[in-house]
Amino acid sequence: MAATNKKLQLKVIGLAISAAVGGFLFGFDSSVVNGAVDAVQGQFALSEFVTGFAVASALLGSAAGAYLAGNVADRFGRRATMLLGASLFLVSALGTGWAFAIWDLVLWRIVGGLGIGIASVVAPAYIAEISPKLIRGRLASLQQLAITLGIFAALLSDAVFANAAGNASAPFWFGWEAWRWMFLAGAVPAVVYGVLALRLPESPRYLMQKGRDAEAHEIFAKLWPADDVEKAVRDIHSAISEDAKAKKATLFGGRFGLLPIVWIGIALSMFQQFVGINVIFYYSTTLWKSVGFQESDSLFISVVTSVTNVVVTVVAILLVDRLGRRPILLAGSIGMAVSLGTMALAFSTSSAVNGEVSLSGAWGPVALVAANLFVIAFGVSWGPLVWVLLGEIFPNRIRAKALGVAAMAQWISNFVITVSFPGLAAMSLPVTYAIYAGFAALSFVFVFFKIPETNGMSLEEAETLFVKKPKPGRA
Repeated sequence: MAATNKKLQLKVIGLAISAAVGGFLFGFDSSVVNGAVDAVQGQFALSEFVTGFAVASALLGSAAGAYLAGNVADRFGRRATMLLGASLFLVSALGTGWAFAIWDLVLWRIVGGLGIGIASVVAPAYIAEISPKLIRGRLASLQQLAITLGIFAALLSDAVFANAAGNASAPFWFGWEAWRWMFLAGAVPAVVYGVLALRLPESPRYLMQKGRDAEAHEIFAKLWPADDVEKAVRDIHSAISEDAKAKKATLFGGRFGLLPIVWIGIALSMFQQFVGINVIFYYSTTLWKSVGFQESDSLFISVVTSVTNVVVTVVAILLVDRLGRRPILLAGSIGMAVSLGTMALAFSTSSAVNGEVSLSGAWGPVALVAANLFVIAFGVSWGPLVWVLLGEIFPNRIRAKALGVAAMAQWISNFVITVSFPGLAAMSLPVTYAIYAGFAALSFVFVFFKIPETNGMSLEEAETLFVKKPKPGRA
């Protein structure tokens, strides 16, 4: 029996890894611009504002993709939605690589953003819906691990192309600039994702919602122990029966328009972004150049930071089902607040040299260490665990739609942070990092008062923790 269960677990892990390749593309497509920012700015003679908008434009597409993904996934299935995302990633990689004007590049960045938004919704939903409860936290964390690997691959390929050509603006293969090859490289994982998505079985929970119980039961039987299958089928049937009492699944109905559980998901997503994590992954090369590092050194530092992010995400995967979600999030909030506060302090000592920010003495290394400690604190906590919770807390009838809204909020927040950073940094880097530190501190308060522990529970059990029970005497 133990051997059989181990074999079933390996099958589920394989499917979760395949689905999480969407997360790899998510990380790659969103971060590949890091090494190309300065080259694109020079190529098209862009102002600081337009440069920030070009970097952040993918996030507009991401917000739209996340919003649409829930309806698409509920109507056509999780697998078909993954194939759509892979197609958008491929088109974006080719379009941005061959862009001839800034509006053209922005257009294809938005198309890629649609793919990112779709992947940010459908992958965690699919993984949560095929995973047995005892390993669901670890498997759901694969989404964030894949994102971090995608970030690492993007920054590494940026460094390889820039160093091979001499710099990001220099011509490379076929006379095309190195920054173009940075974008074109995304076509390879896009094709891989599409091929893997074709081989995935459909989510059994989605099949049961569509009345295809026999198919769902067959898939569950191939992935879960027999005792768990029967209980899962009963729980899902019960949930579907209760949901049928309502005319239509809706996200609305709370005091402030949306259901309270949807607001919790939105808040988790916003806090994940308002700590400023993507400033590190979108602008780190430019940031480290501004404090005295050469382009090659700045790219190398960015790669090291991305490796750190991968390693700590693996640590989170090992701990999430042992320590639980809540204590890891609380510890991560403290670590982020302290490291961001240190960065604010370091940059408060900076001075302008030839119009560029300069850190003197030990403050440069202090800022570098603090930035990497921030990545560690985020990567071991809020990075992966927000995706775990978003896959767990929503009722089955609205999971895909609610995930879409939460992810849309995440991308809008990401856009706000990304497009505002160049202007805020030009005004005051200490104030900018102090703002991020303030949000990190608020994230601790939010988790402490609003997020219960869901470790070891089925999806149906976990979602009941976030739904208020009616008061006595009320229907």
